[in-house]
Amino acid sequence: MYIGHFAPAFVARAVTDESPGLSTLFIAAQLIDWAFFTFAIFGIEKMRMVPGITAMNPLDLYHMPLTHSLLGTAVFALGFGGIVYFVSRNMVAGCWAAIVVAAHWILDLLVHRPDLTIAGSEPKFGFGLWNRPEIAMPLELGIILIAFWWYMRRTKGPIVPPIILLATMVLFQAINWFGPPPEEATLGFYLTALASFAILTALAYWLDETRWHKSTVGLAVASARR
Repeated sequence: MYIGHFAPAFVARAVTDESPGLSTLFIAAQLIDWAFFTFAIFGIEKMRMVPGITAMNPLDLYHMPLTHSLLGTAVFALGFGGIVYFVSRNMVAGCWAAIVVAAHWILDLLVHRPDLTIAGSEPKFGFGLWNRPEIAMPLELGIILIAFWWYMRRTKGPIVPPIILLATMVLFQAINWFGPPPEEATLGFYLTALASFAILTALAYWLDETRWHKSTVGLAVASARR
């Protein structure tokens, strides 16, 4: 799953103005993969390309005990939530940040082949929807579009920035689905993945500067943009 991971970020921002800004929530949504690809660069976690391993991609994610175990995800969630709380002094913001990080493992569980663990070792789990593109593709598009729609309903501001963000997300997803599959897990592949996260986060930051939650009114609007 790729852009589907950002759905909890939109939901968290839609629920309450006390949640972190959308750019912070975008970091939270892909924090696990930020860490995985960074660790992969240094050989701490590992993957390889095995053509045909799933119907939708050749990713063999055979060693990722720190990031994609349920325990590891929980540690990242608590750590990131703690940082957000420390910076904002807002427990609600910290909790939503942690929830968005934790949602990553649940969403991966739907699509991954059995390569997710509870604490870094066997058994491994995954419902394998990457082998059912007729289900996985509408599911991913559906959850992001519903979450985006709810975010738009709950916020105010110009329409152009969110449309640009959504269009970029759909473009990146189309490249992920229909572009040439990677042949090797190289440094270039890892950096491309990290760059795509950075671009979407930068667009989310821009969007933060142009939209505000409908619960924010009057003079509070100016201070709500972050």
